[in-house]
Amino acid sequence: MGIGLDKLRPSMSLFHSVVPGKRVQPLGQINLPICFGTPANFHKEMLTFDVVGFHVMYHAILGRPYYAKFMVVPNYTYLKMKMPGPKGVITVCPSFDQAYECNVECVEHAEALAEDEALAADLEKMANEAMNSTH
Repeated sequence: MGIGLDKLRPSMSLFHSVVPGKRVQPLGQINLPICFGTPANFHKEMLTFDVVGFHVMYHAILGRPYYAKFMVVPNYTYLKMKMPGPKGVITVCPSFDQAYECNVECVEHAEALAEDEALAADLEKMANEAMNSTH
């Protein structure tokens, strides 16, 4: 299910270092309901997301403000999050296979960006050399 760009509000945020060496202006912001847990024990909040127009390994990045809103305790070693629910602790468990695939995808994307930048630098150098040799 896609969300049309007409649903976005303007955003004043800038992203730094999500893609190495790049600064990106988001396409806009959107509010989306986010729910963690099971039908018997869940926590739901409306969150604001900045939408960007580039491919990265994450579909959504939840930072400190969202951790605070859900009162999340993240454990990066085990790729788990725990938060209070109305009927006890909610644990969001990992998918190690998906995390690995995302990591590989991120490395491939970063390598492609580095190759593109190196190629652009080589082409610029060759163009400058050609210009200098004609003078």
